[in-house]
Amino acid sequence: MRQTTALAPIAWSEKGVRILDQTLLPGEERYVEISAVDEMVEAIQSLRVRGAPLIGVSAAMGLAAAASGSAQRGMLDRDWLDAAIERLEASRPTAVNLRWALERMRAAGDEAFASEREGRAVADALRTEAQRVWDIEAGMCRYLGEFGAQLLEPGFTVLTHCNTGRLATGGLGTALAAIYVASLEQDMGIDVVATETRPLRQGARLTAWELVRAGIPVRVVADSAAASLMAAAEIDVVITGADRIARNGDVANKIGTYSLAVLARAHGIPFYVSAPRSTIDSSLSSGDEIPIEMRGANELEVAPGAEVVNPAFDVTPADLVTAIVTDGGIVEPPFEEGLTQVLEQVTPQIEGRT
Repeated sequence: MRQTTALAPIAWSEKGVRILDQTLLPGEERYVEISAVDEMVEAIQSLRVRGAPLIGVSAAMGLAAAASGSAQRGMLDRDWLDAAIERLEASRPTAVNLRWALERMRAAGDEAFASEREGRAVADALRTEAQRVWDIEAGMCRYLGEFGAQLLEPGFTVLTHCNTGRLATGGLGTALAAIYVASLEQDMGIDVVATETRPLRQGARLTAWELVRAGIPVRVVADSAAASLMAAAEIDVVITGADRIARNGDVANKIGTYSLAVLARAHGIPFYVSAPRSTIDSSLSSGDEIPIEMRGANELEVAPGAEVVNPAFDVTPADLVTAIVTDGGIVEPPFEEGLTQVLEQVTPQIEGRT
């Protein structure tokens, strides 16, 4: 069994939390120390830390680190906690994992305050819960990899979009977890085609970097080349991640995912989505209700004076999705009942975040 090279996009540190600055990859591996709420908000908004599951983990850990400092200054109370959670939750609107993690942190804080614990004891409770959030997300990633690998066959060529591996989750990954398990643990000989993923090139910069480190064959193509590869029968399956999944199975993911789903349907290629239960938003009946983050014009190079429209995500309708891989199993259409059942299962937790 081959193993991936150790890759730690986030870790606890003496100062608080240490994150790998993903805006500098693949050219430079630089780590940033974070101890304040505003520092974590900046890291999330600037995409120093990114990927729906990892955003949630990072927000929880950043909150815990900031709470520790606040407790030392005698400022940790309910008002501080509410304001910090509100600030973090507003940092990115589309990925629901952020809200999931912060709701767990709020509940842990409320329980600590209700027990009349103060200062350091409340901060300790928040750190314990942040660690639990990390362990849960990593546990879900492990199951995503094992279930997702069941959809692959030896020699398959998998097309994937954006980055959905260790850099996006703090665990094994979501869509890339299936590739890691199939390639490194089951020796299936999987070939990967990674879309460049415009405008910020997370596929070319991050997915390719991860897979090269792991020794998994990867070819990077421009987003617009996907149709040609499908027409030439070079793609066996498409697997993407998700930032939010509505109750009916509509999926919000990195901009360009919808196009790939349409192309896959036109060419008779299975289109799979892989995401942990923290990505399922049962409060939304359909993708029409998912908020779509709009990014700044500076991320696109255009002629002076031209208007820029830069949505970070799009919504793929459920009827284009072949199946949704969750940590509770593979859910097939119609999705609502299966997704509800997944949410009702016991949440997996794996110590050591493998």
